[in-house]
Amino acid sequence: MPYRGAIFDLDGVLVDTVPLHFEAWKTMFHHHGVAFDEAAYRAKVDGRTRSDGVRAMMPDADEATVQRAADEKQALFTALLAKQPLKVFDASISLVHRLADGGVPLAVASSSINLAPILQRAGVDHRFQVIVSGADVLHGKPDPEIFLRAARRLGLAPADCVVFEDAAAGVEAAKRGGFFCVAIDRLGRPENLQAADMIISDLQHLDADQLFGIRS
Repeated sequence: MPYRGAIFDLDGVLVDTVPLHFEAWKTMFHHHGVAFDEAAYRAKVDGRTRSDGVRAMMPDADEATVQRAADEKQALFTALLAKQPLKVFDASISLVHRLADGGVPLAVASSSINLAPILQRAGVDHRFQVIVSGADVLHGKPDPEIFLRAARRLGLAPADCVVFEDAAAGVEAAKRGGFFCVAIDRLGRPENLQAADMIISDLQHLDADQLFGIRS
């Protein structure tokens, strides 16, 4: 039976903002004397809330320091984003339009608090019935709360929804919540996303008809 709804992560799935996030995290951690590289980003930060990312890298920091570091990272990311055009993944944006035109209810669920302005810049904000950000939940990924909330707002059960993710924490959250998860492996490292039900390099390779029962 085709799935009835789709829930998209933002960074790395719809828009190519991961390099900006990485640069902002690295700069902030450098200011705090914490070594940070791509491996640390993928293992401890990617897909998580800013506060959880700080705690993972600075486990001895008090909450005031965690909040200052999280706020600094957000300011750095915002400044980087403002300096350049927003890069989108064309196949992902095309899929959003195709699903919306086919009557599939859509949601975005991301730990990012930059959701609304980024979706507007990408030209797809009007395509989503539901938008859930890190500000809407108590527990960030890999906790499934954000996806469960999105499905509930869509009026659908988790088993009726497909989650599109690119981060290990997001894949774990989707599977813990009872969703079918499509992982997008843009780095050629599928071993990091093995918990997903399907792993593809880009959404152009997705058979939307098979998953959602729609046709061009």
